[in-house]
Amino acid sequence: MIETETIQKKGETYFLNLRLLLITTVFVGNAIEPLIGKIVGMHSLYLWIFTFHMPLFVLVTGYFAKSNLKGAQGRNLLLQIAVQYVIFQTLYSVLDQTLFHVQNIHRSFFAPYLLLWFLISHICWRLITIAIHKFTGTQQIALSLILGVLVGYLQLDGVWLSISRTFVYLPFFLIGYHLSFEKFVLFFTTWKRVTAASVSLTLLIVIALFMLGLPEGWLFGSMTYTQLGQHHWYAGAMRLAIYALQFISATAFLAFVPTVHCWMTELGRRTLYVFLLHGLLIRFAAISGIYNYVSTMSGALLVIAFACLLTLLLAQARVKQWAHPFIEPKVTWIIRLERLALGRPL
Repeated sequence: MIETETIQKKGETYFLNLRLLLITTVFVGNAIEPLIGKIVGMHSLYLWIFTFHMPLFVLVTGYFAKSNLKGAQGRNLLLQIAVQYVIFQTLYSVLDQTLFHVQNIHRSFFAPYLLLWFLISHICWRLITIAIHKFTGTQQIALSLILGVLVGYLQLDGVWLSISRTFVYLPFFLIGYHLSFEKFVLFFTTWKRVTAASVSLTLLIVIALFMLGLPEGWLFGSMTYTQLGQHHWYAGAMRLAIYALQFISATAFLAFVPTVHCWMTELGRRTLYVFLLHGLLIRFAAISGIYNYVSTMSGALLVIAFACLLTLLLAQARVKQWAHPFIEPKVTWIIRLERLALGRPL
């Protein structure tokens, strides 16, 4: 029992450290997006980040879903995510209209605003995982890969209800959900970590030399094959190739994650705050015109440094104390209303 608890604790520590690294790459990726067309190296870095950061973020989300997928805790979390979505979908949409003046964005609760797709998909991943619980882990992952390929053939806008990303990233959620950290530790030995780190850095070089023409839409997972300009019946083969790229890149990036409890661990508990709030800072930076003054590598490195710094600031306990009612809203009032409506005792 003690050994099992120790493994679970080490697993929690490892994936909290990973969460902080991933939210940092999310912030950096979004911060350098306006620079990818005018500063050498930024496009390569951008594509490299997108080969692993969302797949791994979804995997980590699946890993932590083990402890609260079902029961009252799971239900309350689903309600909380739904309230988060309503709050931030409204906030971002209002600011877009009144302050940011961003054009060509679907403003609807059925079309998640930019990064908010993750909330809708998170709800769906949990519900799908519950729905297919009778299948073995291997069968679930195999089924999810098939669905991830097939969803691209739908003749609709993949943004609506985040249907495309939900199924494209579902395999990573299920891999995380069924991941045994004990087996992972035994497999990911020191020499394999060194090899994996080398693979990750090599991949960055390969992207810079040979893959700059890869449409980002394949890595976003938000577009159908038709939207990506692929009308052939075998377009799904490209999705499988992207899956292979993402799996290799994600596995390789794991080599950079500290395995011990450190300053990163507690910050990793508050990455949701960074995720939901950093989009506001990105929008403010965009309308401020600051990117007009960034045209050199040194300027780009400064942008990256600020993104890393702001990640650490948004993950501070004081930010959680201030933003807690909006980021992790209480849902007891919804449960009370439901019981009143159904005539159940409070």
